[in-house]
Amino acid sequence: MKINLKLFYLLAILLVLSTTCFSQNSKTRVIVTSDGEIDDECSLVRFLLYSNEWDIEGIITSSSQYHWHNHKWAGDDWIQPTLDAYAKVYPNLILHEKGFPTPQYLSSHTFLGNVETEGDMEKPTAGSQHIVKVLLDESDNRPIWFQAWGGTNTIARALKTIEEEHPEKMDYVARKMRFFFIWEQDKTYQEYIRPHWGKYNILTIIADQFEAIAYRWKMVQPEKEQHYFSGPWMKENILENHGPLCASYKAHKSGDVGFEDGDFRSEGDSPAYFHTIVTGLRNLDNPDWGGWGGRYIKIRDNTWYDKVPVEGYLYPARWWGENGWGRASLRPGSTVSLEKRSEYFKPMWMWTIPLQNDFASRADWCVKSYKEANHPPVVVLADPANLEASQGAKIKLSAKGTTDPDGDKLFYRWWQYQDAGSYSGTIKIKKLDKQSATVIVPSNAERGKTIHIICEVKDSGTPQLTRYQRVIITIK
Repeated sequence: MKINLKLFYLLAILLVLSTTCFSQNSKTRVIVTSDGEIDDECSLVRFLLYSNEWDIEGIITSSSQYHWHNHKWAGDDWIQPTLDAYAKVYPNLILHEKGFPTPQYLSSHTFLGNVETEGDMEKPTAGSQHIVKVLLDESDNRPIWFQAWGGTNTIARALKTIEEEHPEKMDYVARKMRFFFIWEQDKTYQEYIRPHWGKYNILTIIADQFEAIAYRWKMVQPEKEQHYFSGPWMKENILENHGPLCASYKAHKSGDVGFEDGDFRSEGDSPAYFHTIVTGLRNLDNPDWGGWGGRYIKIRDNTWYDKVPVEGYLYPARWWGENGWGRASLRPGSTVSLEKRSEYFKPMWMWTIPLQNDFASRADWCVKSYKEANHPPVVVLADPANLEASQGAKIKLSAKGTTDPDGDKLFYRWWQYQDAGSYSGTIKIKKLDKQSATVIVPSNAERGKTIHIICEVKDSGTPQLTRYQRVIITIK
C-alpha cells in the first residue's frame, strides 16, 4: 500500500497542534485581585511558583476594608519587585515545566485597579477595564476563577461597566465567572454584585477557613503540622539557598512577638488559588467535595460558606471579619472548644503536610536541575471515576498506570472521605495500601447516597510529594 507522505506529515502536524491547543485550553483561567497586604505578598510568591498551573488572565491591585491609598498602603507598584525576582528564577523553573508564563507576559497582565478608598468603584480603572476586556472576549469561553484576596470592588466596577455599556452581554459574562473570595473585605459584593448579578447564580465561595494559614496559624494547626511552618523548616526549604523569589518571602523576623526568626507569617489569601491547583481531588467540580483550598457547603442560591459545627447555626448574609465563625473562635474570650475549632478548620489543615512539601519542591525548582529536584506522581485510575453500585457490592478499584516522573517508589493509600460523601457510615476497604483495593459497600447503605474514595499516592522523593484521584460511588 502506498503512503502519501505529504498527507501523512500534514496530519501529524495537525495532530500535534490540536494536542497542544487542548493542553493549553485545559488549564484553569484565573484573575487575582489583591490589596497588597504583607500576607498577600507572601501569597504572591507561592502563587508565582505555581503559575504554570493556570492561564493567568490578570493580577490586579485593588483596595479593601484594611488597605487603600494613604491607609496602610503597600504602593501602587508593590507587585513589581516580586515579578522581578520571578524573572531571575524563570529560566530554571522552565527546566521543570514548560508552562510557566514569561516574566514579560506577567508584567503585561498586571494592572492597578480601584484603590482610592475602601469599596472604591466610582470610576473605571486600568484593572477594571482589563477585566471587562477579558470577560467580553468571545474567542475564549472557558470559565474564569476570580480571586478576591482583598475587596471585591474592582471586580464590581468591571461588572458595573458591563451592565451600563453592554447589558445584552450580562448573561454571557456571568456564565464565564466563578468567584472565590477571602471574606467580603468591602461591601461591594452585598451592595452591587448580589443585587445586580445574583439572578445569574454565579458560583461563589466565600472563605473563612483561610485562617488556618493566616496570621493566627499557631492557634489552628495541630502540633504535628506546626513543624512545617516553623523557622527551621522555612529556612531550610524556602527562605535560604532557593533563589531571589523565595528569599523575598516575608517570613517573621527575630523580635516578632510570639514567633521565631523565619517562622511562617501568613498566607491568608492562598486558599483562593490552592482551590485551582489540579491535584486529582476534583474539588473544582463541586465546592463541598474538598481539596487543598478547603471544603464548603451551599448556604443559599449558588453561594458556599464554611461548614460551622454548630447545630442550627444561622449564617449571616455577609461572611467577613466581624462574624466569620472561625475568626471569632480565635478571638480572646471565645468559648469555642478546641475540638470544635479543630473540626471547623480541618478541611484546610488536613492537607498541610502535602501542601507544604509541595511548596518546598517548587522552591527547589528555582535553583535545582530536573534530576536533582522532585516532581509529583501522576495518578491514574484504571476504572471510571464515577461508579454505581448495589448494596453489599464488592468493588475493585485500581490505580494501575500510575507513574512517577522521577522513577521514585510509590506508596498507595485508599481512604474514605466521609465529610464529602452523603453516606454517613464507615465502609471497609481491603488492601488499602496497595495499588489495587476493594471497597465493600455496606448492605444498609441508602439508595442515592454517595461514597467518596480517595486514592492517595506519595512518592519516595525529597520532599515527599502527593497526588490523588477521587472515586465517587453512588448507591443504586
